[in-house]
Amino acid sequence: MLRTHHTIDATDKAIGRIATQAATLLMGKHKPTFDAHIDAGDFVRITNVTKVRFSGKKLEQKELIHHSFHPGGIKRIPLKRAMIDAPRKVLARAVSKMLPRNKHRAARMVRLVIEI
Repeated sequence: MLRTHHTIDATDKAIGRIATQAATLLMGKHKPTFDAHIDAGDFVRITNVTKVRFSGKKLEQKELIHHSFHPGGIKRIPLKRAMIDAPRKVLARAVSKMLPRNKHRAARMVRLVIEI
């Protein structure tokens, strides 16, 4: 199983398009030998994450929500604030949520490198 390296430039691209492309490469769906139960995806490097583009009013209106499962444990972080503090985490979360929820997800996320 030969893994190749792919580089995606995020400059002026929508975050969902980048995440979809990265998830496809991490899963190996672009290969003719794709098989769902075998982790044969490639390495993916995403550059210029701070120059990513958001359509509409997403930057002002969208919130990243996390709950600790304790009463009153909900945390809401505006997307604009999250992009200032940790743009890598925003893109990593988008890619992670586009990968299948199975035992290969963690190993695939290790092969993802995000550069600012």
